[in-house]
Amino acid sequence: MAIKVHLEDVLKARGMTSKELCALVGITEANLSILRSGKAKGIRFGTVNRICYFLHCDVGDILKFDGRLEEEEHEMQKKI
Repeated sequence: MAIKVHLEDVLKARGMTSKELCALVGITEANLSILRSGKAKGIRFGTVNRICYFLHCDVGDILKFDGRLEEEEHEMQKKI
């Protein structure tokens, strides 16, 4: 995926567990796991807003662009 989710470092720096974040944000642990694994196809702005609010971070701290379009990544995987 062209946009990667990086929550581990921010959670660790804040001394917060995934379970605690889920309770604060109002999402299931399963949904957070999908997000962290890179398997999520999308995320609501409201969810990103709540994650950033409770982690006291910026969007760029948890979401990173890898420089590729998602379509390019699919083409590369087909060649493997």
